[in-house]
Amino acid sequence: MKKIFFYLFFLFFLNNCSNETSKIDVILDTDANNELDDQHAIAYLLFNGNHFNVEGITINRTYNGGDVYEHHKEAERVVKLCSLENKVPIIVGADQDFIDIKKSVNKNNFDGKEAVDFIISESKKNRSSKLVLLPIGKLTNIALAIHKDPTIIPNVKIVWLGSNYPDQGEYNQVNDSEALKYILNVDVDFEIATVRYGKPSGTDAVIASTIEIANKMPGLGPNISSPITGRYGGEFSTFGDYSVNLFENYEGGIHTTRPLFDMAAIAIVKNSKWAEKKIIPAPTLKDGIWSDVPSNTRKITIWENFDKVEIMNDFYNSMENYILVK
Repeated sequence: MKKIFFYLFFLFFLNNCSNETSKIDVILDTDANNELDDQHAIAYLLFNGNHFNVEGITINRTYNGGDVYEHHKEAERVVKLCSLENKVPIIVGADQDFIDIKKSVNKNNFDGKEAVDFIISESKKNRSSKLVLLPIGKLTNIALAIHKDPTIIPNVKIVWLGSNYPDQGEYNQVNDSEALKYILNVDVDFEIATVRYGKPSGTDAVIASTIEIANKMPGLGPNISSPITGRYGGEFSTFGDYSVNLFENYEGGIHTTRPLFDMAAIAIVKNSKWAEKKIIPAPTLKDGIWSDVPSNTRKITIWENFDKVEIMNDFYNSMENYILVK
C-alpha cells in the first residue's frame, strides 16, 4: 500500500513539475496607452497563467497616448484590474527612439535604462527554453537591450507585432524603423506577427465589434475591491467592464469594429496552430520600403493568416475562465 501511495505521489509531483516547466517565460513590451488592443493583450496574457510565466511588463512610448509615464499608468490600471497589482513588475522604458539613445546605453543613466537593464537581467537567468520577448509596440527597448549586451542573443526569442510586410507602413514599424533595421541585422531569433491593414492575412483580421464586446465582456475577470479610474474617466472593478468602456470611447466611439492586433500576437505564442508561419531570408528595410534578399543566410519568421475564430473564442474563454499568472 505504501509503495502504491509513493508511486501515485511521485506521478503527481512529476506532472506538476512538467506543467510548471512547460510554461512560456515572457516579457511583454507595450505602449499601453496608445489605442485599445494593448489593454486586451495584457489582460489576455495575465489571464493565461496555465500557459505563461510573465516576468514583467516593460513600457515604451509611441506617437499616441502621451509620454511614457502615461503608457505606464494605463498598464498599471489593467494589471490592477487583473488583480495582480504589485505582483507583476511594470517597468518604465524608452520615451525616445533607438537612434536617439543607442550611444548612451553604457552611461549611468539613459532614457529607458530601467526597462533595458530588466530585459538584460531576465535574459541571463537559467531557463529550460528561450525567454520570449513580446513587443507589441515599437522595438526600441528590445533593440537597446541587445545593443547594450549582445550576449543575451542566444537566450531570447522576439515575437513582434508589427509591419505590413511585404508592403510599406504600419504604426509600430514607423514609430522606430531604426530599431527594426538593427534587429534585422543581428542574429537573434526574430518572428513578426504581421498587421497588414485592410487585408485578411494579417492580425488586422482579428476583429471584435463594439456590440460583441458589450454583450460578452461586462463583469468578466476578477472583481477588485478598490476600483480604478479609467482612461476616459469612470470607475471600474473588472477588466470586462473596462473593455466595454474602451470600445465605447475609442476615437469618440465612431468605430463599430476594432482589430485586437496585439492580442493576436500573444495568441499565436500560446498556440502556433492559430496562424501560418513561413521562414524567409531576412529582408532589408530602406526608406520604409521592404526588399527581399534571397541570398541572405539570416532567417526570420513571418506569421500570417491568423485564425480569427479560434483566437477570439480563446480570448473570450480566457476572460470567462481566467487563470492568473503567478
